[in-house]
Amino acid sequence: MDIRRGRTDRRRFLLIAGLPLLTVGGGMTYLLWPQSPRRPEVRTDLEPLNRRLGPFLGELTDAHWLGYDIDGPGGDRSIPGPDSRIRVVGVAHLPAGGAAAITGKPDHAFAAAGAPADLPAALEEHLPAAASWQHSPGFDAYANGRGAAGQASDGVPSGRYLFDTARDLVHFDVLYLFT
Repeated sequence: MDIRRGRTDRRRFLLIAGLPLLTVGGGMTYLLWPQSPRRPEVRTDLEPLNRRLGPFLGELTDAHWLGYDIDGPGGDRSIPGPDSRIRVVGVAHLPAGGAAAITGKPDHAFAAAGAPADLPAALEEHLPAAASWQHSPGFDAYANGRGAAGQASDGVPSGRYLFDTARDLVHFDVLYLFT
């Protein structure tokens, strides 16, 4: 009978010692298992855009845009850090004549530009194929400076803006660095 009691104690020991190890191992596997990247949803709300871009673009309407952390799940950040890089990209309508008023300023020297590059697939259907885009590095610098002079909680922007005067459209692709 002592032999049987020894087997029961050994089984009990293995169960007591093994169950926490299995739980920790399963939890670590779940945390470290590669996850498929979440695709950001196309947004149409205007308040965040008008707060950030409105001071130098005017009141935006009919917007389709994405805002996401490019270093979040699925990003390529290999070393964790305290900084976040939020990309805000999309297209919106300006007030009537708004695009012409911006592109007509001689100090920005707008010139014809190609279609937006690196456009997320979710936004492709919202950009007209026949748009005549205009771009100005001078306006980009002006807009990025105006955005940087805004609230510190809005991050430090660096962006590119394209305008279509025939449709009063603006395409924006801005990266906000939060430190």
